[in-house]
Amino acid sequence: MNVKLAALGAAIVVVGLVLVDSLYTVGQNEQALVLQFGEVVKIESEPGLKFKLPVVQNVQFYEKRVLDVDPPVEQVILSDQRRLDVGSYARYRIADPLLFFQSVRNEQIAGTRINSFVNNALRNVLGNYNQLDVLSEQRGPIMRSIRDSVEANAKPLGIEIVDVRIVRADVPEGTVQSVYDRMKSEREREAAQYRAQGQEYSLQIKSRADRDVTVLLADAERKAQELRGQGDAEAIKVQAEAYGADPQFFSFYRSLQAYQNALGSTGTTLVLSPKGDFFKYFNDATGRGLVPAVTQQTPAGADPASSAPETPAPAAPAPETPAQPAPAAPASPG
Repeated sequence: MNVKLAALGAAIVVVGLVLVDSLYTVGQNEQALVLQFGEVVKIESEPGLKFKLPVVQNVQFYEKRVLDVDPPVEQVILSDQRRLDVGSYARYRIADPLLFFQSVRNEQIAGTRINSFVNNALRNVLGNYNQLDVLSEQRGPIMRSIRDSVEANAKPLGIEIVDVRIVRADVPEGTVQSVYDRMKSEREREAAQYRAQGQEYSLQIKSRADRDVTVLLADAERKAQELRGQGDAEAIKVQAEAYGADPQFFSFYRSLQAYQNALGSTGTTLVLSPKGDFFKYFNDATGRGLVPAVTQQTPAGADPASSAPETPAPAAPAPETPAQPAPAAPASPG
C-alpha cells in the first residue's frame, strides 16, 4: 500500500515537472525561438502561454522593444585634417529573430557589432566634411548618411537601426590650445584684411573729396575773378563816364582823396614843399597851384610895378606848437 502511494506520488511529480517544462510564457515585449537540439523549429512573436516538447526543446527569448547602444568616444580626422572626439549612440530593434540568432546569437554580441558599424560610419562619413559642416545645418544630412551606412551593415544580422546620433563633437584636449591659436591668428588676419580694405576705401573717399574741393575752389575762384573783372570794368566805365562829364571836378575829387590818404590823421608831421602838381588844389580850388616868390632886387630905372615881387600864396599852415613860457627874470640881489 505504501509502495503504491509512493509510486503514485512520484508519477505525479514527474508529470508536474513534464508539464512545467512543456509550458512557457511569451511576454508582451518579447519574441521567442523554440530550439530543438540547437535548431530553430518555431518562432513565437505573439504574447501568451505557449507549449513545447519537454526536455528536448528549449526557448530563446529576445526583446521586441527598441534597444540602445552607446559606443565609446571615437577620434575622427575631418577633411580639413582636424581631429574631433565624437561621442554617439544608436537605437536598434531585432526585426528578424531567426536571422539575429543565426548571426549574433545574443544582444551583447549584437551591441559589439553595432559599435564597430557606428565607428566605421563616423570615420567614413565625417572624413568628407570639415568642422564647420559638422557644427552647422548640414549636421542633419550627415547624420542620415551615418544612419544609412550603419543600417546597411546591420540589416544582414536581422537588426533594424532606428536612429544614430552624435552626442558630442569636441576638440581633443591636446590640441585645444593649438586650435585656439589658429583661430586667433585667422581672426587677426581677417581683421587686418578688413582694416586694410577700410583704409583703402578711406583714402579713395578722401582723394575724391580733395579733388572735388579743388575743382569747386577753382570754379569759385574763376567765377570770383570774372565777377571782380566785371566789377572793375563797370567801375572804370562809371569813372570814365564821370571824368568825361566834368574832367575838372573829377581831377579835384581825386586830389581830395589823395590828400585824405596822404595827410590823414596819422599823428605824423610832414615837411613838404608846396610846389608841384600834388598841391595844386591845396589853396586854390581852380587848380592853378602856387607861384614861387622872386627874391632878386629891382634894377635902377626899372618900373617898380613891373619889378615888384609877386606875392606868394600862403603856405600850408604849420602845425601849431604850444607856447613856451617866458623865462623868469633873475631876482635882484638884496
